[in-house]
Amino acid sequence: MARRLVIIILLLLPVFTGRVYAQDPEFSQFYANPLYLNPALAGVTLCPRVNVNYRNQWPDLGKAFVTYHASYDMYLSPLHGGVGVDIVFDQAGGGSLNTLAISGMYAYKFNISSRIQASGAIKASYNSRYLNKESLTLLNPNDPYFNSLSTSVGVADFGAGIFLSYDDLVYGGIAMDHLTQPNIGFSAANPSPLYMKLTAHAGANINLRGGSSDNDREFSLSPNILYQQQFQFQQLNVGLYLTFDPFVGGIWFRHNFANPDAVIPMLGFHWKELRISYSYDYSLSKLKDVSGGAHEVSASWQFACGEKRRHIRAIKCPSF
Repeated sequence: MARRLVIIILLLLPVFTGRVYAQDPEFSQFYANPLYLNPALAGVTLCPRVNVNYRNQWPDLGKAFVTYHASYDMYLSPLHGGVGVDIVFDQAGGGSLNTLAISGMYAYKFNISSRIQASGAIKASYNSRYLNKESLTLLNPNDPYFNSLSTSVGVADFGAGIFLSYDDLVYGGIAMDHLTQPNIGFSAANPSPLYMKLTAHAGANINLRGGSSDNDREFSLSPNILYQQQFQFQQLNVGLYLTFDPFVGGIWFRHNFANPDAVIPMLGFHWKELRISYSYDYSLSKLKDVSGGAHEVSASWQFACGEKRRHIRAIKCPSF
């Protein structure tokens, strides 16, 4: 009963109050969702790639938050940049509240110097939400306010991002989502702005093999940091990846500035063009005894595109 009550509260607060606002779904495997993390990452690998992701957050609460993600991007020489399409579908409360975001983006690639590469991107999106009233059981089903709510809403949205890489050793970027902060609420009386989201991320690649040949298996360490802010919500993620080809292991610590949130171990591998990984959010908050943490699975496929002479080279950054 307590678990069902948590679900009801989480769903109905954004609907019946004007003090809780829409917030983007989040993923623990940031670089496995490159276009969702930063549109400036579109086309950084030059060859076409497909990414798909599945996240089940708080499974012990009964499909509290389930998120699906898919993206495609590639580099186009005539445009001197990368293009991409990103789709996110989020279900809350077993489908009582559904959110769909479809985005297209363009990232212009250029060299600042012989050692520094840069990418600047713009993104346009269509965000929609659907409220399934039939799936909700209310104490007063004839409540006039509830019956006056719209069941669907859709808005245009825009974002931008930048990304820098120094000799494939150090990299980082900044992304801004929801620049126009559109209203995505079901009631005109209680607006629900999709507040602007700031994402800042950085990392490094450390070769642990020294001066070995290119044919040797990769053995490297990649420390990373990520900061996000949306309205009054802030979080900081710090962690690292250890790669010993074909395996990758990672560990992250997520902190939301009010209290420690989660420890996130991750394990992945790649075989030829395929990459697959799994991570689990072990909750450190007060919900740890009832939520069940979060499971996340990602997969990507890197298509071959042949060797071509380009003035822009692929940028190396984590894939998970």
